[in-house]
Amino acid sequence: MLHEIILHSRRILEQVLAAHGPEQTAVAWTGGKDSTVVLWLWRSLLRERGMAPCRAVNLDTGLKFPEVLELRDQVAREWEIDLHVQRPYISLDDYPVAQNKLACCRDLKILPLQQAVGDLHLSALLTGLRRDESPSRCDRQPVEPRESPDHLQVNPILDWTEMDIWACIMEQGLPYCTLYAQGYRSLGCMPCTVAPDQAAGGGERSGRDQDKERQLETLRSLGYF
Repeated sequence: MLHEIILHSRRILEQVLAAHGPEQTAVAWTGGKDSTVVLWLWRSLLRERGMAPCRAVNLDTGLKFPEVLELRDQVAREWEIDLHVQRPYISLDDYPVAQNKLACCRDLKILPLQQAVGDLHLSALLTGLRRDESPSRCDRQPVEPRESPDHLQVNPILDWTEMDIWACIMEQGLPYCTLYAQGYRSLGCMPCTVAPDQAAGGGERSGRDQDKERQLETLRSLGYF
């Protein structure tokens, strides 16, 4: 089963490679388990074809867990990733972090992401989005046109489950953040990610701020994943 879903994802990535090439394609890499699997899939395909660079975009909001940043830097170095770290153009010193979830995500994630896509001249952005993460993502498609700037958002592991992700990580010996071993299932910014024993409900994203989760569709319309 795992072999089949990997092959399906690879076919999607092969089409992306043929249409966009490595220079105009990047992985939206958070340092989390899902986008790390996508990074591995993309890097493996490029290495098999003898192609480079393996590009990735990381949004460093200034509020990420130190453990996530440590993994990001280690993997980027060991895998020789052409990593672009995009930071917001605002200071957090007097910013009302997480008070208005829509404004916070717009300023710290969406606008920096759009800036990175434009600056890097990307025509395809690969994400670790999965349908079973949230009911609001059940209608998502493998390839979605996005604007500001125009590009394609490609979701190659859209039909993977959380168990598929971990099966792949274990089988392939992929690196993952130590916070998962502490019970975290989904990692966002620190102010909007609660400890496992405080998570509401049993869903994979139950540890995320639920006010923000209820507004995912609105965030998506603004340019969020």
